[in-house]
Amino acid sequence: MIVNTRAFARAGLIGNPSDGFFGKTISASVRNYAARVTLFESPELVIEPHRNDRTTFANVSELLEDVRLGGYYGGLRLIKGAIVRFSRYCRERGIELPVRNFTIRYDSAIPVRVGLAGSSAIITAAMRALCRFYGVEVPLEESPNLVLSVETRELGIPAGLQDRVVQAYEGLVYMDFSREIMEEYGHGRYERLDPARLPPLYVAHSSQLGEGTEVPHSDLRKRFEAGDRTVHRAMREFADLTDRFRAALESGRTSELHALMNRNFDLRASIVHISEANWRLVNTARNTGASAAFCGSGGAIVGICEGDRAFAELSAALAEIGAVTVRPRVVAGEDEK
Repeated sequence: MIVNTRAFARAGLIGNPSDGFFGKTISASVRNYAARVTLFESPELVIEPHRNDRTTFANVSELLEDVRLGGYYGGLRLIKGAIVRFSRYCRERGIELPVRNFTIRYDSAIPVRVGLAGSSAIITAAMRALCRFYGVEVPLEESPNLVLSVETRELGIPAGLQDRVVQAYEGLVYMDFSREIMEEYGHGRYERLDPARLPPLYVAHSSQLGEGTEVPHSDLRKRFEAGDRTVHRAMREFADLTDRFRAALESGRTSELHALMNRNFDLRASIVHISEANWRLVNTARNTGASAAFCGSGGAIVGICEGDRAFAELSAALAEIGAVTVRPRVVAGEDEK
């Protein structure tokens, strides 16, 4: 039995980063980039290292560059964490797993550490593979919590549900993480929206600009829990922007969507430090007439850019500062276990 699974990159369109703070968001899965996992039965449990899980370097400079791009940890810890958390999840629910070993390998085309949810994609694909291999069904609405718990409980990485929700549901997803809903159900209220209503989008990313999601999230978490009024006000506005974005999307008011995405980034910049290089990425896009907001934590932006000529101008301008620009492929999602 050979199991092949995948999970796509994610672009947060609006509401980011309020998902971990009882806010609301709308995100899209980006099918241009995916993480893939292959799992098959074997005599021993084997986790195969990816080509990026390097332990040999030509010199210290090469090691420094590897750490800058990928951090101190590769994908192996994500796979290990997924296996451990899956096992504990089954034990907690009285699910007895058959004694079967496997070999698991992963690959990912998602640019690393630029806020496109590459880490959660690897975990999501791994969790799907484990469920299929062992015949375990996790309810769709619970799946994002399970994936998130790999990072928060097993690996100690602060993160929110947004990435895991859109990677579970796929397509274009509205998410309501209001405190009342979260406390009553243990998860948010998730609705698939019609991606055909989206105006022409672009996603641009630069590997030179990213940082781990734990950097901004840790500071925001401390300030939020300390009752910082500025942060709490911003989280309420993020939720309001999300509802306004949904209403404008359903009514076809593209100019309003453009303004709301710009406001989302500006609001984020009022509570989180934005590096000079990331400001350059955003302003370069905006100077061509496109809107621009972070896809996630920095290093990648998303916005509206209508017309082939405008997209060519945008791509050329961003290429001059080392960014790659694509038209994201967003299609309606289907339930995937």
